[in-house]
Amino acid sequence: MQPERFDVVVIGGGPAGSTAATLSAMQGHKVLLLDRVQHPRYSIGESLLPSTIHGIVPMLGVADEVKRANFQKKFGGYCKWGASPDPWTFHFARALTDPTGYAYQVERSRFDAILINNAARKGVDVRQQHAVSEIIEERGRVTGVRFTDGSGKEGRATSRVVVDCSGHTTRFHEQVGERVFSKFFQNMALFAYYEGAKRMPPPSDGNILIIAFDMGWFWFIPLSPKLTSVGAVIGKEHAGILKKGNDVAMRELIERAPIIKDHLSTAKRVETGEYGEYRVRRDWSYMNTKFWKPGMMLCGDAACFIDPIISTGVHLATYSGLQAARSINTVLRGDLEEEECFIEYERRYRREYNNFHDFLVGFYDWNKHESSYFWHARRIVSSDDEAKTAFVRLVAGANNDEQLYENPQEFAGAAISPGAPTGTAPPKPHGEGDGVTQHLLGSEAAQMLAQASFGRERERRVAVEKPLFEGGLVPSLDGFHWRRSAS
Repeated sequence: MQPERFDVVVIGGGPAGSTAATLSAMQGHKVLLLDRVQHPRYSIGESLLPSTIHGIVPMLGVADEVKRANFQKKFGGYCKWGASPDPWTFHFARALTDPTGYAYQVERSRFDAILINNAARKGVDVRQQHAVSEIIEERGRVTGVRFTDGSGKEGRATSRVVVDCSGHTTRFHEQVGERVFSKFFQNMALFAYYEGAKRMPPPSDGNILIIAFDMGWFWFIPLSPKLTSVGAVIGKEHAGILKKGNDVAMRELIERAPIIKDHLSTAKRVETGEYGEYRVRRDWSYMNTKFWKPGMMLCGDAACFIDPIISTGVHLATYSGLQAARSINTVLRGDLEEEECFIEYERRYRREYNNFHDFLVGFYDWNKHESSYFWHARRIVSSDDEAKTAFVRLVAGANNDEQLYENPQEFAGAAISPGAPTGTAPPKPHGEGDGVTQHLLGSEAAQMLAQASFGRERERRVAVEKPLFEGGLVPSLDGFHWRRSAS
């Protein structure tokens, strides 16, 4: 069997895989994307962050298409959390001025289909219903994959780089390192979908609700005027409630959360189609000890995942896809060595993940007033902003912390240290305007937003970029590669 030859093979067609594949193909590389399922397909994780919508989506060239999809706009969140008896709110516009002060609640089946179809249009060889069965390794370097198509026919593809974006169920992470589960976040979620639930008054009708109760917390995500995603996240010590059956367990959990009960008082659970069943997910938070080896990278949930309370799943997936593509493009063009580029990828992805992990360790202390959470976020992002603004920056995916766990094993029992900062032409702008605010300048989100809005003109609009890590790399002016800093 003669192998097919590619520059890059991407495993998995979710947001991480579509992003990495598209941004590599846009630089003229020959990219194969293999996905074991056919899109559209169901996936959990429906609430997006502004940094994805206004940074990476325009770089992929799908801003107009996402806008036309008419997803529910999300301007912030409503929280019943902490020691205060009264709910409190946050708005992205506090840190991100128009037009970047919003994100979307999306049906992932539709959103993911937009991304993978766009990958095909951008030149990626997209093959759905193709399951990867083996990673091929020769003399300590990954050189390709074996796969089986929907009819059972086997194939083989060789490449310079293999990127595993196949999610939390991947088994290929074991060829790169060990998956370490957090000792702090050991939760499970029971979730379902409802039609006819109540909404907050406009313009907050699309905002996410995060409601704490005595056994954990609920998410309430308005996906459309009719459809709502509702999930209860509980600690493993409460897992026994699931023995009563999913329907009984969900009803009992809702009874413990009066705000959720009220919002669902007019609703009926969806019982047919892709949303017609209860779902359970366990072991939310983990990190691999290594994210790469010669010829191979782990991307998105294949590398790490964090508790979903501030909706970071798609953000981390697309963020890692961007960083992976920058590394791949730089190596394939021959600008820098693979090791240097892949180290930059891993350090940046760990940094982004660790910001959220460290914040959530403190956020899960329910005995604090909301102002304490804001100050905690301010320390995490090392910001001079007012505390609540720093909090909004973090939950919008626009933080700029430079902390890194050099030893991944530290992650498993990490605690907060008080006071410590924990090719082708680039895509054209999509009419989003000058949304880069002073609050964001200097952060990686600012780099993405500036690239999306200004392309190569970013050079005159953003100050000289410095490496996030000593001796590290910075993005090229077109946003698709790494380069050494001129400073």
